[in-house]
Amino acid sequence: MGAVKQTLSLAVEQHARDRLARESEAQLHGMWVVIPAYNEGKMVGEVVANLVTLGLQVVVVDDGSADNTQAVAKSAGAIVLRHVTNRGQGAALQTGIDFVLGQKASVVVTFDADGQHSAEDIPALVATVRDEGADVALGSRFLGKMHGAGLGRTIFLRLSTFVSNRLSGLPLTDSHCGIRAISASALRDLRITQDGMAHASQLLYSIARHRLSWKEVPVTIRYTEYSRAKGQNVTQSLRILFDYFFHRSRGGQP
Repeated sequence: MGAVKQTLSLAVEQHARDRLARESEAQLHGMWVVIPAYNEGKMVGEVVANLVTLGLQVVVVDDGSADNTQAVAKSAGAIVLRHVTNRGQGAALQTGIDFVLGQKASVVVTFDADGQHSAEDIPALVATVRDEGADVALGSRFLGKMHGAGLGRTIFLRLSTFVSNRLSGLPLTDSHCGIRAISASALRDLRITQDGMAHASQLLYSIARHRLSWKEVPVTIRYTEYSRAKGQNVTQSLRILFDYFFHRSRGGQP
């Protein structure tokens, strides 16, 4: 009986994905997904395949990986760009953004390679930019759902959002969720110059500084043992946050 229920559940899920792909085809025309990846060979293929199934155009920027990230991503259907050396997530995102803007992208979605983001959230993010006129649609796990985070991570995410809001001036519910959609026109004001993880803080500050319109969109984040191992710990995350704003306060490029 359990096997029958599981089979039915998988069939329903596949039907939902097929319907989403059909309904989203027109809406997602002209948009690209940019995925920075560093030693993500174990997961990036599944991530790319899920996106390609929805008819999305995907660019993976292999940020100097020592594993088979490049080959796996390409086999799954992505266009793959490669940094010879590891430069950092911010630099990888900007490389991907520069490429897709050259391909006449109208909306760019940033997406993680570790499997914690859901492809099904992309249409709502894109619609917020295209239909509602926002310059930036920011994913929020606190408006949506978060699975497998644990109490400690949840408290830390709340705390980091509070600190980030005070520093950036944006009243967000979730300050550093990596899934977001940005219009091509807004990306001219949001060029990433912070090569590492501080790019997320830079983006928020630039949104406020250039008075771009933004809206948070509920998304689902799924933490697994793999994604938790790849993520930043509390000490590293706090250092990234304060390093960026210290850099800015000393006159660094915003």
